[in-house]
Amino acid sequence: MLRWKDVLAYAKYGNPEPARRVEHSEAEWAALLPPERFRVLRQHATEPPYRNAYCRAYEPGRYACAGCGSLLFEAEEKYHAISGWPSFRQPAARSAIAYFFDESFSMQRIEARCNVCGGHLGHVFPDGPEPAGLRYCMNSASLVLQPG
Repeated sequence: MLRWKDVLAYAKYGNPEPARRVEHSEAEWAALLPPERFRVLRQHATEPPYRNAYCRAYEPGRYACAGCGSLLFEAEEKYHAISGWPSFRQPAARSAIAYFFDESFSMQRIEARCNVCGGHLGHVFPDGPEPAGLRYCMNSASLVLQPG
């Protein structure tokens, strides 16, 4: 189980190695992804709160990266955080997510990216439910729910 100190250590000292890597030029990503997904995954945009596909979805399955299809979260880890975006307690695997310090917009946050393709997913906060206390606040546009 990952805890906030693990997230901070990964952001500061380096992330776990992924099982594989998917790399494309920005022009290739723009051709592969629909515009909203390109904006979120490649340009680090944030979709509007509450008006996104998975904010209120609680179907069983697995959430994969919309850029490369890598497994990111199990649906059982999703919870209602009242944040406006889908929120998860833990990633599917320790190496699924890469963490980076983000000081944009005069804030101090930890950005979460897909560890395989580098796509922007959202942010991680230390205000989630116990026992780990993590809240992975993700953009729906960065995710694909695979029924399970």
